[in-house]
Amino acid sequence: MKVLVGLSGGVDSSVAALILKQQGYEVIGATMSIWGKNGLAIAEGKHNACYGPDEVEDIETAKKIADDIGIPYHVVDCVSKYEDIVIENFKREYLQGHTPNPCVWCNALIKFGVLPEVAKLNGVEFDKFATGHYARVEEENGRYLLKRGIAPHKDQSYFLYRLKQEQLKNIILPLGNYTKDQIRAIAKENGLEVADKPDSQDFYGGDYNELLNVKDKIGNIVDLEGKILGTHKGIWNFTIGQRKGIGVSAPYPLYVLSLNKDTNEVVVGPADKTFKKSLIANDLNWIAIDNLTEAKKCQAKIRSTQQPTDVEIRPCGENEVEVVFQDMQKSIAIGQSAVFYDGDTVLGGGVIKSVQ
Repeated sequence: MKVLVGLSGGVDSSVAALILKQQGYEVIGATMSIWGKNGLAIAEGKHNACYGPDEVEDIETAKKIADDIGIPYHVVDCVSKYEDIVIENFKREYLQGHTPNPCVWCNALIKFGVLPEVAKLNGVEFDKFATGHYARVEEENGRYLLKRGIAPHKDQSYFLYRLKQEQLKNIILPLGNYTKDQIRAIAKENGLEVADKPDSQDFYGGDYNELLNVKDKIGNIVDLEGKILGTHKGIWNFTIGQRKGIGVSAPYPLYVLSLNKDTNEVVVGPADKTFKKSLIANDLNWIAIDNLTEAKKCQAKIRSTQQPTDVEIRPCGENEVEVVFQDMQKSIAIGQSAVFYDGDTVLGGGVIKSVQ
């Protein structure tokens, strides 16, 4: 069986390719090129990101890894699709005062979509597509299930919840049963130069304003009563739950509670006001079920680094669910994803539309 492996130049994807070759697959390496000639210049010291000029170096590393492993290698041009889908969504959401998650859209539409599609159009023949994500895919009764990786603090199923059945059917995730330490050990044992390479820390290595490319829009920073405490240069410079760098002072720590595009206001308040009991999520994608027809107790994550927490999800509108948390949650951000779990199995998820 021929397997195309998405190589990023990092240790995870490199070891994924190595493991598959050792298991007897015919492995082909491919890196998606996403950094266009857009004139952005990232400040010194702000590198080690998925999207940035470091791509040139990462491609060279991936090519060398492919040579070391002994597999053919291709670079696949995904620049225009990445900019049209991921970057435009990022800009649109931030300017609305939302907090998007570009990695979710990149995985579903670019990494597991455009990359293998364009590779096939370019004449690369393969049967399955693989990556270095820490998650698992299993088939049960004709349905393909996405499951958490066995290492709780490295599990990346949250970023993959938008994958469709047809995608899950055709992918292999060889790292789902490993820990990060085990993967680095395998890399060292096999002499891979990326064994100690740091993980990417963000999707973009520079200032987000470089991507947004908009003029300042002066507005007010207000408290919950509407009292003006200061001014800001654009709501997109703030995130829900932010405490540092707000630019106003009070007798107690202030946190960003909401961002209002219509009034161009940043609303701040004390820590206890950052906790909420429920949210509405829309633009749903279900994996383990066809649809949610009645209330269901399960677990959910509202950010990638969180461990799943107990919730009840309830259908409440066209392609929408209400998510009620057993314990109140801090700093729920509109635009992020709420992903639902039944134990280790990803039920599905959606985009946070509102918070209650």
